[in-house]
Amino acid sequence: MDYLESLGIRAKRASEFLSKLDPASKNLGLRAAAEALKKNTADILAANQTDIANARKKGISEALIDRLTLSEERICQMADGIIEVSELKDPIGEVLETIVRPNGLHIDKVAVPMGVIGIIYESRPNVTADAFALCFKSGNATILRGGSDAINSNKAIVNFIRDALEKEKLPDDVILIVTDTSREVATEFMKLNRYIDLLFPRGGAGLIQSVVENATVPVIETGVGNCHIYVDESADTDMAVNIIDNAKTQRFGVCNAAESLVIHRGIAKKVIPAIYERLSSKNVEMRGADDVREIVSGIAGATEEDYAREYLGPIISVKLVDNIDHAIEHINQYSTHHSEAIITENRENAEKFLNEVDSACVYWNASTRFTDGYEFGFGSEIGISTQKLHARGPMGLRALTSYKYQIKGTGQIRG
Repeated sequence: MDYLESLGIRAKRASEFLSKLDPASKNLGLRAAAEALKKNTADILAANQTDIANARKKGISEALIDRLTLSEERICQMADGIIEVSELKDPIGEVLETIVRPNGLHIDKVAVPMGVIGIIYESRPNVTADAFALCFKSGNATILRGGSDAINSNKAIVNFIRDALEKEKLPDDVILIVTDTSREVATEFMKLNRYIDLLFPRGGAGLIQSVVENATVPVIETGVGNCHIYVDESADTDMAVNIIDNAKTQRFGVCNAAESLVIHRGIAKKVIPAIYERLSSKNVEMRGADDVREIVSGIAGATEEDYAREYLGPIISVKLVDNIDHAIEHINQYSTHHSEAIITENRENAEKFLNEVDSACVYWNASTRFTDGYEFGFGSEIGISTQKLHARGPMGLRALTSYKYQIKGTGQIRG
């Protein structure tokens, strides 16, 4: 039997069992998995060190190595995320809507699992734990296909979770990992329609584009983040500098980091030097057109491509605009529809920005780094959707469910 087909069959059987599992049993499995990760931290870190060493030999950038790197604290956060998911309300079986027709038919719209969820991702081993927790709680089995750069970390995490489930007499095939990281197998995986109900790519633009172009399984696009911060004319300078610093430098290699600044000309001479001083102290290169460089000569030149780039590193573009309409037009043109923010004391401009910027998450006076399932109270996330079907933004438990209609009658027939 074909390798991937055997994984699909196992996952489908497990999903059928899991769909009938009661909330208490799910929560027992989640707590056991979280405890297993904490208990086996040393072994997971050892596997991760092997991945990091291999990544450095390949010349992978430090920003991407940061995504790959685990620590005791990060493993503890992974485990805590699983626990938090266990404490959330179980979405399965919830009646989302009730309709009573004039003929007496009683129609309930009820949340149900998707079935089997496939995930193709790069670098970040925490995705392994997050995906398991959300899929398991929402009644879905999951097949994971991580990249070769994190294969040892991912295998260790999956093995310890499976062991924990088996000890609790729960089906360990609810989480499976594709250990063959070749491109050929990845492409085959994208076409596993018979077994996978929904596919998530998590990684760079190249990975996401490859999945969108090659998959025959339904796909949710996630992750690419050319995130903008617009500094309006009435912005508080200190607030703007602090938010931009956080959004850009807290972690470079994440999709919700700011990559592009848009600044009103009326405040540019005041705010740009302050931003430049803060960011240059952290070795961030700013790139702008001639009108930006006239204000601070140390700013590098920008090309048209800079306004559309997700740098995932210590570079940020700067664009001057005449008004908020120009700012919104620029952002909607170059955005990847992930996360954008406005810094302003003008409520009218803030509301206009919130309403007219076409992105999954739009902020007023806050950092784009909050676009995260954990920060939104979802426990964790399966990904951040930048499309509109069927979910958008950080995707938690509810986004991993479908629904069915249950219709109850008393003998009605259609005339």
